Amino acid sequence: EQLVESGGGLVQPGGSLRLSCTASFNFNTMRWYRQAPGKERELVASINSRTTTTNYADSVKGRFTISRDNGKNVVYLQMNNLKPEDTAVYYCNAIIRPATWGRGTQVTVSS
Repeated sequence: EQLVESGGGLVQPGGSLRLSCTASFNFNTMRWYRQAPGKERELVASINSRTTTTNYADSVKGRFTISRDNGKNVVYLQMNNLKPEDTAVYYCNAIIRPATWGRGTQVTVSS
């Protein structure tokens, strides 16, 4: 099984990016994490496809939206009004496969 994250890049403050997480396996709950240099990995958002429940870290509420393409094993993270403190490598992780991690995708917010 594998996870592949994509969609990162360099964006100015206030800009937007949409990250994608493609899984090679079925899942119900997927989480997005991020890790900035010198900091611990932080849980950003999660989605339970069965209950349609979503949760967000306080730092991203109102700016980020997690969603799933129900026809595919793909989860998205729409990030709006990005701030320099959002700069990090973003990873996805499924509860059903906690040991499976992708390479992540770099998001850099800078003017």
